[in-house]
Amino acid sequence: MFDEHRTDYRRHTGGVKSAEHPDVGDLTLTGVLAALADPIRMGLVQSLADGREKAWSELRAPVAKSTLSHHLKVLRSAGVTCTRQEGTRCFVRLRRDDLDERFPGVLSSVLAATEPPAMPPPPARRAAG
Repeated sequence: MFDEHRTDYRRHTGGVKSAEHPDVGDLTLTGVLAALADPIRMGLVQSLADGREKAWSELRAPVAKSTLSHHLKVLRSAGVTCTRQEGTRCFVRLRRDDLDERFPGVLSSVLAATEPPAMPPPPARRAAG
């Protein structure tokens, strides 16, 4: 029934499975861009762009919780976000400073390119005649 030789991560980590984050020097441009290439993940990054750490429950995405978890793991593994656990809640923030240190201007450029225009252009006027 119960395999007593089975490893229980809670025994070794005090009950919390810690998330692993790559060091700044280990971030790759292709890894970051691949993580940002998905529209769901790009939406998550946009919602974190205000610099505020957010609980996972605050993140809005049109996907199941398990899929949201997958997308957050991809962002974390690429070094785009940082996740921390507090009790039973998880919090995530954008690693803007780390990304800007490693790839200056890339995140700002990607965010600027994906933001909707502030105002649509005015309609073209027809020439009188």
